[in-house]
Amino acid sequence: MQTALIITLSLHILAAVFWAGTSFTLARIGGLGGEQLYRPQMGAAVIAVLTGGYLWHLAHDGAFGPSEQVLAAGALCALIAAGVQGAMGGRAIGSLRAGKLDETGARSRIAAAQRIAAALLAVTAICMGAARYV
Repeated sequence: MQTALIITLSLHILAAVFWAGTSFTLARIGGLGGEQLYRPQMGAAVIAVLTGGYLWHLAHDGAFGPSEQVLAAGALCALIAAGVQGAMGGRAIGSLRAGKLDETGARSRIAAAQRIAAALLAVTAICMGAARYV
């Protein structure tokens, strides 16, 4: 059990750091490079969500106290962030590749998706850090 917890936690942290870090960076630089990072970001989001669910099972199964409530709020923000990036960012990238949207318009939409996701992922990180102390 301890080994599974360590491996899962390590995967969760690595995926979440990549996901949040690229989101913060793309938000800051106006979405430049968003097309190249879209798939790796979405892959990291999937890994972070799946490993987070497994961590919940390992460490919080059957409980829903204040700590779990804060973690659940953070998890919800992460899911919304993934949805925003997938829907807004993915649609903008698809439209750019199909020639339905010019590069300026696509960058603007990608940047907006990354800014929204970055804010939500910041809340997620705060919730993960605070959950232990509530």
